[in-house]
Amino acid sequence: MSDRSDNDLREATSLPAWTYSNPDFYDLEREKLLLPTWQMLCHESDIPDPGAYVTLPFMGELLFAVRGKDGKVRAFHNICRHRAARLLDEPQGNCGGRITCPYHAWTYDLEGQLIGVPQREDYVPLDGGMYNLKPLEMGICEGFVFVRPRPGPMSFEDFIAPVAAEFKLYHTAEMKPISSLRLRARDVNWKVATDNYLDALHIPVAHPELSGLVGDTYRLEPGNEAYRITADVVEAGPQSRSVQAYRETLPAVDHLPGTRQRKWVYYLLWPNLAFDLYPDQMDFMQFIPMGPGKTMLREAAYALPDTRREMKIARYLNWRINRQVNLEDRDLIERVQAGLDTSGFETGPFGASETCLRDFAARIRKELPIAANTSAPSPEEIRSDLGTRKLIR
Repeated sequence: MSDRSDNDLREATSLPAWTYSNPDFYDLEREKLLLPTWQMLCHESDIPDPGAYVTLPFMGELLFAVRGKDGKVRAFHNICRHRAARLLDEPQGNCGGRITCPYHAWTYDLEGQLIGVPQREDYVPLDGGMYNLKPLEMGICEGFVFVRPRPGPMSFEDFIAPVAAEFKLYHTAEMKPISSLRLRARDVNWKVATDNYLDALHIPVAHPELSGLVGDTYRLEPGNEAYRITADVVEAGPQSRSVQAYRETLPAVDHLPGTRQRKWVYYLLWPNLAFDLYPDQMDFMQFIPMGPGKTMLREAAYALPDTRREMKIARYLNWRINRQVNLEDRDLIERVQAGLDTSGFETGPFGASETCLRDFAARIRKELPIAANTSAPSPEEIRSDLGTRKLIR
């Protein structure tokens, strides 16, 4: 008879299948896990000029950052204070010197101050800033702008600490966008996409190009608020033409130490934000939940100005290799979601080497204890964890 506790057994198994498709659990994650966390909005270089903005719809919240006439970046809820109409529609753009609501033409300056109200005399006094745009909690680290939709327990300094030194090492504050902000829909729960990012065992099986590039150097390190993955660019196994060319072309980068000249470094910041740091460029990927079985991958790439022909080629080849990885990952995560949606799977075991997956599942169970239930609780049990907050789907 085993002397292992139920808790030990739970820690050695994946989250139960019902947590990847249950709409009430999705609501619980939204309220308790995701809205109170820091989310990437943009890089300062995405909004270089006064009036430039980037918007982010996130789990029912409408958010944006804008560059003011004074050069400062500010972040607000993307809604008019008159009748709650969405103000800015595009993922990014430039609104000129002011933000005007398309519904009743209430107008705000780039600092969020209400400066124009048609038929203002019809209203009780609107002075004192009562109806200025509602600001968001915001933090900036080495060029990257983060916001928090709702108050939460973690300070920005604690959240960003695992990657702050890395950003400085790679000079991310000086980087410029080399791609537009991209959105890619996936028919999976957001945790399926995150699990896949933290899974190393599938690399040699499902990603032949990536495996040929890094061989057996792929390493995972769980941490308190971040998961770190590293891989070295080596000659290993069958090489595609893109991999061979990338290895041969990748030039030296003066500000990086020797140990980073041919190393790929990945971070997943709790709970849904990934940064990939390469010698030639970097990118971010945000796993944005859109429903129990829908996720939007939001991403963009950035790099330091570098006119060398070798660097331009290396960046193109990096994109080719990772484009193939993304196509392979889409197939993987969607076939996993298809299995989770059946009655044939409850939980699966974690191997000893699956440290990040084990830790991520344990963190979910810690934050949302009802996730420890092997079978789906009743809707009433899940909703009881939400308190009295009214949910609308």
